[in-house]
Order: sequence, then structure tokens, then C-alpha cells
Amino acid sequence: MEELFTPETFGSFGPHALSKIADLPARSPGGRIARSRSRVRKLCPRLPGVYGMLNGNEQLIYVGKAKCLRARLLSYFRPKSRDPKAGRILRQAASIVWEEAASEFAALLRELELIRRWRPRFNVQGQPGRRRPTYICVGRRPAPYLFLSRFPHRDVLACFGPIPATWRAGEAVRRLNDHYRLRDCPQAQTMVFAEQLELFPLSRAAGCLRYEIKTCLGPCVGACARRDYHSQVRAAQRFLRGQDLSLLDSLESDMVRASETLEFEKAAALRDRLDILRWLEERLSRLRSARDKQSFIYPVRGHDGGEVWYLIHGGRVLAAVPAAPNGIPSRSVDQVIRKVFQCKPLEKDPLPVDEMDAVLLVAAWFRRHPEERNRLISPEKFRVHAGEVQVSALTR
Repeated sequence: MEELFTPETFGSFGPHALSKIADLPARSPGGRIARSRSRVRKLCPRLPGVYGMLNGNEQLIYVGKAKCLRARLLSYFRPKSRDPKAGRILRQAASIVWEEAASEFAALLRELELIRRWRPRFNVQGQPGRRRPTYICVGRRPAPYLFLSRFPHRDVLACFGPIPATWRAGEAVRRLNDHYRLRDCPQAQTMVFAEQLELFPLSRAAGCLRYEIKTCLGPCVGACARRDYHSQVRAAQRFLRGQDLSLLDSLESDMVRASETLEFEKAAALRDRLDILRWLEERLSRLRSARDKQSFIYPVRGHDGGEVWYLIHGGRVLAAVPAAPNGIPSRSVDQVIRKVFQCKPLEKDPLPVDEMDAVLLVAAWFRRHPEERNRLISPEKFRVHAGEVQVSALTR
């Protein structure tokens, strides 16, 4: 049976997203394991970079990164100490390619770029559905509510995430809709607000039981005013933004009170609700921190002694420019810096999943290397004097 889409044959890794330069990677031809190991030992440099495994059809099946390419690739040839996955990859590899990077950080960025571009089989296969990310959306007029979507539409009022598409995500959205009494019925359901006048008033029945059990304001039966409903929508958005977390405190107080009065079933139900919403808030808080608090210039010195300034805004590496001698960038570099940091991402325009992967990658790098934060340059430290841009001392 022929494949509908034939995998692309590998020619080179392709141009760098930050430098737009295409490098032809070094290659170790396949053959016997001993011969491949000997070629890697002889040819591969002790430098940071990325590497790829090609199968017999010249298709890229795996991409990895390394602080030291030679050490990392040689580890594949040690059956007793290597990861089982490394053994499976090597058995299907006909040749190995690698590309040097200026630094370990550059290799990290390049690896993510190549995985997104090539989607090698061993990098993307086998991921369970629960790892696929989703977004919490606020939208669908005339009575907005919270819902999950892997691909948010442009007309949503706001969007938060991505978060793992687990049962917890769906449960958290359900709990929030219940607490703020927002509808969750299909779009086919007619919405009528209390202030809407009708020539011939109709007696309407609620579309579901949620209005009867007081977990919905009942916009389908005209039981609430548009203003009151939208006030609840804004309250839900404040929770998702982390601006008003009183819901968590209220649930915790109710849980403690129920436990003290020996209402253990009620306390357990409140605990489960609290755990779900705390899970959601922790993940949204992590994303907010990674995106909103990560705007700076990160100077990185390469193995060749050269230094590159990575311009990181909203958690994303948006550009890389040569380091300015004596802290005074050239006019062209200054223009790039100003262009990168003058824009502010909109909340209702969420980052695509791939872009959020890059945000989390940068955040994880600084968690593993907290000492690197001492080298950051704040873009606010740039000042214009007589047409010349200067930068002050490094700052966090």
C-alpha cells in the first residue's frame, strides 16, 4: 500500500531561522556499527551542535542536540549504558549527520526548529493524546462561555494556554462554567436575554438541567440580563488571567468548614473541585510567567569566542544579532532591537503550540542555568544620545 504523502528525502537541515544561512551538515556513512563508530570518533568535533539519523531511504528519522557532539554520538554505540530508544534509532539508521552550533543555547534552539520543520518519526511518534495541547477559549456570542479548542478561532474574546489536553482540562472548564454560571449548550440553542422585548412573548423551557440546579444563569429562557451575564464572563476571565483567585480561597474555606462539621462527603467533593482548579491555575501561572516576564537581551559567547545577542521578547527568541562592541550597537542592530521590543502580544491572539514550545524551552533553560540571568541586558537600558545608542551595565 502506497503512502498518501511520501516522506521528504533529506538533503540538508535547511536554513537557520535566526541567521537564514544554510549549512551542509557533516555526515558519517552507514554500514557496520564498528565502522560508523570509528567514523564518528574520527570526524565528529567536540563542540555543541545538532545531529540527525537518516534511514536507508535518506529520510530524517530523529533529531537531537548535544553540548558535545562527539560524546553524545558515541554514547549511541554503548549497548550497556544507552537508552533503549537510542538502540532502536541506531538500528534503523543508515547514516548520521551533524551540524555544529556556536553554543549549547544555539543548539537547543536549532533542535526545536528542526523538529518543527522535519517532524522526524522518532521525535513525534508515540505521543499519547493526553500530551496534545489545547486552549481554553472564551467566546461564541451572544452568550460567551468557556470551551476547549486545539485550534482557537480568531473571533474568540480571549484565549488561555496551551495546557495538556487531559481529562483535567475538560473538568476544569466544566467547573468554571458551573461556578460562574455560564452556559455550555450548543450554538443551535436560541439565546434570549431579559431585556429583549418580544411582540408575542413565548414560554420557554430551559435547554438543560443546569438552570434548574443553579449552575447556569439561563440565557436560553431570558432569565438574566445581558449585562449581568457578561459580568460573569469578565469574572471568569479575571480568574484565568490570575487577577482574581478568590474562588480558590472560597473553596478551601468551604472545604475546611465542611470537614469541621463532619460533612465528609461534601468536603471530599470540594477538595476534588479545588484540586482541579489549582491544577489549572498552576499551569496558566507558569505560562504567564514564561511569556510575560521573559523580555530581555541574552548575550551568549560561542566556542569560537564570538558573542551573539539573542533578543527574547514575550519568552520567544525573535532575533539574533552580533554583540555590540563596548555596549554600543550599530544603527542596523539598534533598529532590529527597537523593532523586536516595541510590540506587545495580544491576549486574544494566543501563541501557536509550536511557538509556546519555544517559550517553555527558554524558560526551562534559565531554570537549569539560573546563573545566566546575571548576564541579561534589559532593553529598557538603551538610551539615545546625539544619534548614538548606548547601553548601561548588565541588569536582571
